[in-house]
Amino acid sequence: MQKRFLILGGTGFIGSHLCDALLSAGHTVRLFNRLGRPLYRKFAEHEQVELMSGDFYSTADVEQAVLGCHVIFHLISTTLPKSSNDDPIYDVESNVIATLRLLNAARHSGVEKIVFVSSGGTVYGVPRSVPISETHPTNPVCSYGIGKLTIEKYLHLYKILHGLNYCILRLANPFGERQRVNAAQGAVAVFMNRAIHNLPIEIWGDGSVVRDYIYITDIADALVKAAFYSGKERLFNIGSGNGKSLNDILAEIEGLLDRPVARTYLPGRVFDVPANVLDIVHAQKHLAWSPQVSFKEGLARTLRWLENPHGKD
Repeated sequence: MQKRFLILGGTGFIGSHLCDALLSAGHTVRLFNRLGRPLYRKFAEHEQVELMSGDFYSTADVEQAVLGCHVIFHLISTTLPKSSNDDPIYDVESNVIATLRLLNAARHSGVEKIVFVSSGGTVYGVPRSVPISETHPTNPVCSYGIGKLTIEKYLHLYKILHGLNYCILRLANPFGERQRVNAAQGAVAVFMNRAIHNLPIEIWGDGSVVRDYIYITDIADALVKAAFYSGKERLFNIGSGNGKSLNDILAEIEGLLDRPVARTYLPGRVFDVPANVLDIVHAQKHLAWSPQVSFKEGLARTLRWLENPHGKD
């Protein structure tokens, strides 16, 4: 039986690449996005894609979106790590409570599985050691991470109470084509865009903060594998398994552009843990997944897209 996949946040950065991966494999995809969100590309007549706009916080919209779908990819988040602490009540209401409404709609409509994008960069908090495995203690230092972790716990509860199957991917920092270059997160795309336009790059702290960066097509591949995974494991770190500091990224960009880039160092932020690198052995073993695109190659692809975002010669 052919499956229909629902992508919540389907025209966003991660969702659009996931959509392309599913469509290229011949699957039927329903994209759910907020009202007014533009499409990231035109779809061919043969591509089996449905478009649906609505409000994730609306029970009626969510119930309509899940109807007839077999697998849901939950990619929506209304906050960022930086902004979540400004209003934790909004963070909980718009993410945790809205997700509970989704879970209720999913179990009542017969959804087979939910694949949830969690945050490998925030749920663990300050790591005791790196790389960080899925069994590492979870002590988030921002509301964003607490919300992600809470949703993980509710997915487990709904599996126990209602048999709703799920899989959780704790993602490292994604980068690549279609990432917003004027956003408050996404260091690679933001840095690269400013560098090619000869604008100074702002660094929070001294640039020594280390993160795990994973190219977007590798994330899409992991999401697809998670959807079809039938084993007992339900939680996976998805990253490169290697760390790079912000200064390392700047050095890579300078090497790619063959020139120095201007930078400004600002005071560090309280929610930025010193280092976060994910252990991906669990995903390699059980999902048969490994990253295929190196940071250097991903950076080169991102540069080509920024220089030619619409693919014109």
